[in-house]
Amino acid sequence: MGRRTYYSIRMRSAKSSAHVSGAEGIYDKVEIGNIVKDYTQRALVHEKGRADEIRLTVEELKETPKKIASLPLATVNTRNPEAALRASLKILTSVGITERAVEEAFRALNIGITMRGAMLMDIEGVRLEPDLLRGVRVTRMGITKNASSDLSRKLGRLGLNNNTVKEALILASKVHKYRMVLGELCISDDPNYTTGYIATRTHGYIRLPRIKKRGIPYGGRAFFITGGEVKDLIKYLQQTPVIINEIKPCAGNIKLKEILERKSRR
Repeated sequence: MGRRTYYSIRMRSAKSSAHVSGAEGIYDKVEIGNIVKDYTQRALVHEKGRADEIRLTVEELKETPKKIASLPLATVNTRNPEAALRASLKILTSVGITERAVEEAFRALNIGITMRGAMLMDIEGVRLEPDLLRGVRVTRMGITKNASSDLSRKLGRLGLNNNTVKEALILASKVHKYRMVLGELCISDDPNYTTGYIATRTHGYIRLPRIKKRGIPYGGRAFFITGGEVKDLIKYLQQTPVIINEIKPCAGNIKLKEILERKSRR
């Protein structure tokens, strides 16, 4: 029996050259038509406005995707941006990232410049990506049907079963499989979506409500890294296909103290 063929489907849309939405996944050949239709509809019906440019890429993968487990998910109920910063500092510094780096990442994501990809920062806050204006985009990731159904059930019990949470969890799970990555900070560029997250292998994917004030139209991601070759990390993030086939626990609100007491489960 031959190797199973997978396809990476990626969508990016814009309105007047400004980013509107994006989506991607890894699928079987028979799913291509429906997924392309779904992604196109998402670009045409968006609260940021109807896209006037939609770019779709359908790529046959030459490499069998690596199968991994998702990060565990939980929420720390931060009440304002200041509380979100404090929680981020406590969690991210507990894995070796400096306060300076965390504060620099928050500052960079709040100055109004939204990059197409993520920042790469060392643990002192020094930027390491080759193009400081574009960043590094994470691509070629997906989830199996069984894992997707399991994730939907677990998120549904928390009232979180939506594309925003699911796709961010998939991305973070791929990123943190690479040992160079110590932590991540994400703030959405959607002006009406004010829940961000931080992630580490030790603590999992931690949602932080009200990480920014409503109406702010910018954000982005920062990956905190240490050791190894940056070019190898970038190659993994951009080119290595990864698919989630196991869903770790998804919890509701958890106190920060409990998060800090977690041990690595991966």
